[in-house]
Amino acid sequence: MTWLIREFTIADYEGAFSLWQSLPGLGLSAADEAEKIALFLQKNLGLSFAAVDGDKLIGTILGGSDGRRGYIYHLAVHPNYQKRGIGGALVQSCLTAMRKSGLQKCHLFVYSNNSAGIRFWEKIGWTFREDIRVMSFDIK
Repeated sequence: MTWLIREFTIADYEGAFSLWQSLPGLGLSAADEAEKIALFLQKNLGLSFAAVDGDKLIGTILGGSDGRRGYIYHLAVHPNYQKRGIGGALVQSCLTAMRKSGLQKCHLFVYSNNSAGIRFWEKIGWTFREDIRVMSFDIK
């Protein structure tokens, strides 16, 4: 099987959403509806990527920025393609694009009970921060 990484577009949304729904540890919300993802992609041009095998979407990463820091969302690799370096390649593609856009630091969110996700991120060099906590507020 040969796979490649290319920019994620809204045309990938249906396959991506299906993949996201199938993976434990990946949280979805109203912010993941097609219209909101389309807006996210418009605001963060060139920071999100898809891994494909032929015409099959097998992985995703959404990269965003607040202008100061980068943020990664929805790193996902189809279970049949895991442990082949695809996740790491998606992360590197995203970080390279962030670096080219002038960003020097990137953060991500991982559920505290997602032990497989935490192991992945630590394995590729990310550091768990004990000094900060995430707080949220629904603006609705």
